[in-house]
Amino acid sequence: MFLLVFFLCVTSTVLYGIARLQHHVLSMHCRSWRIPCVYSLRRFVSRADQDVQIARDWLKTLNAKTVPRHICEVSFSRSSGPGGQNVNKSVQLHLMINSMLIGSRVNSKATLRVPLDALLPMIPRLIHQPLRESRYLADRSQSLVIQADEERKQTNNVESCYDKLLHLLQDSAKAAIPGETSREQRERVHKLQRASNEGRIKAKKQHSDKKNSRRGSKHDD
Repeated sequence: MFLLVFFLCVTSTVLYGIARLQHHVLSMHCRSWRIPCVYSLRRFVSRADQDVQIARDWLKTLNAKTVPRHICEVSFSRSSGPGGQNVNKSVQLHLMINSMLIGSRVNSKATLRVPLDALLPMIPRLIHQPLRESRYLADRSQSLVIQADEERKQTNNVESCYDKLLHLLQDSAKAAIPGETSREQRERVHKLQRASNEGRIKAKKQHSDKKNSRRGSKHDD
């Protein structure tokens, strides 16, 4: 009988020790799993904020002079009407006759091609997706294709293409970059936070005073 009781005591002690060990191992595993997740989340949020700031800084420096012209390809073709769309019919007929006489045609229409594989490494990552969804994107060549034939001169149409590219980059950036909080909004949020903190401190003080008054009444009794 004594041996049976002794055996049961030893068995229960061993089982209790095993259970404690399993609980300790499980808690350590869960803790080690949670820490990388929290760290990864913070790292992701920090990286997203960094991307936004990079895009904002880039947009501030973007202008006609900083557009990457060296990666663009320009070609010319015959416009929809000799000399451009804004030329009246009589002038068009006169130019057509002249071009037929000299055996050549006016190639005033400018086409600008911007390969995405050359453009994307030069701009913030936040703006990549809007450009991939742009109406100017040619899926087959994965290039932005921009055309202009409003002017009679080739050089003017080329500049018009670059202006369109600039506006495309600006619009894509503005669509992708979240708006900055204004000074008035920041001050309003600060006031609300301060009022909330003051209210919380006041409620805590009232609760403490109430507890102290109860203790004082007990001592008086």
